[in-house]
Amino acid sequence: MSSKVYFADMHVKMGDSILDKFKRLIIKAGIDEIDFQDKFVAVKVHFGEVGNMAFLRQQYAKVLCDHIKEKGGKPFLTDSNTLYVGYRNNALNHLDAAYMNGYNPLSTGVHTIIADGLRGTDERAIPVEGGEYVKEAKIGAAIAEADIVIALSHFKGHINAGFGGCLKNIGMGSGSKQGKMEMHSSGTPRISKSRCIGCGMCVKNCANDGVHVIDGKAVIDEEHCLGCGFCIAYCPKEAIMTKWDEAKPVMNKKIAEYTKAVIDGKPSFNINMLIDVSPQCDCDSCNDVPIIPDVGMFASFDPVAIDQACVDAANRQPVIEGSAADVEEHDHDHDHDHVHDLFKVVHPDTDWEAGLIHAEKLGIGTREYELVTVE
Repeated sequence: MSSKVYFADMHVKMGDSILDKFKRLIIKAGIDEIDFQDKFVAVKVHFGEVGNMAFLRQQYAKVLCDHIKEKGGKPFLTDSNTLYVGYRNNALNHLDAAYMNGYNPLSTGVHTIIADGLRGTDERAIPVEGGEYVKEAKIGAAIAEADIVIALSHFKGHINAGFGGCLKNIGMGSGSKQGKMEMHSSGTPRISKSRCIGCGMCVKNCANDGVHVIDGKAVIDEEHCLGCGFCIAYCPKEAIMTKWDEAKPVMNKKIAEYTKAVIDGKPSFNINMLIDVSPQCDCDSCNDVPIIPDVGMFASFDPVAIDQACVDAANRQPVIEGSAADVEEHDHDHDHDHVHDLFKVVHPDTDWEAGLIHAEKLGIGTREYELVTVE
């Protein structure tokens, strides 16, 4: 059985607006079938790294949240802290970034909550039924405890996943720091000796005797370290980092399993914006020129179908000359065997399809879809 994916392009007539069209899209796609009355609604969105300009404008989130409030819901905008060393590594800086990028109560009409708390350790363990790689997903508490999850995703390229869409936004984006560590790494963390000050915070907050301070520097005990990444959250100098060593197809499968943990047993709805399709994730502090022209907006109850529909739509577009997907411009960098797959052109060593296949196997959606156009 195929799933319905609703689509609206970015064209509007005089007297209309793209935000009105956005609202028509989500209503036509069936968002009102969800009972929002008195429910906490986590609107999962990427707030954008400081310096990046490709992230979604906050006006889309406001229209979405206003509609949820009209239906009696209690929406909030949310994301989890990053695992990598960067500006959004803790809740205070993360909120600063969100507010600077327009995701603040004055602009959106709702509160912004960092799902996994101050250090990225506020999480809930959720069993993954049928999980091949993850038995218990570590999900940011605010998302785990929400009654409903709505994903508002910017569809773009990603250096590890191939592309970042609905599954990436929900699965990776909802994981706490331990969760992100589990998805990104198959082993133990690493320590930058130049950053380490030997304060012992990692030792104090390790439950497994997996790290010690020796001669004034922290050292991972490979025999006892479980690779949970908890020490990463407590290092005041960001000296402890993941090795980023998980095989990319496996990482995408883990993202699918985390997505299942987030949405299993609760209402969910998905919106993908296939615009400003930058070659890299919104986590980067800069963004290159888009690889294709703006395509439009997609909405569906099926997180797998909507990502597949966006991949297919992107691959039907002409490549922007001089962009990272321009094979002729970057002939020495790209494999001509992948010219039909823009995300393989940009990131040849990724395997985005593995995640969709695994998500379908887990039963959270189907890659078969019927595209319904909304004017």
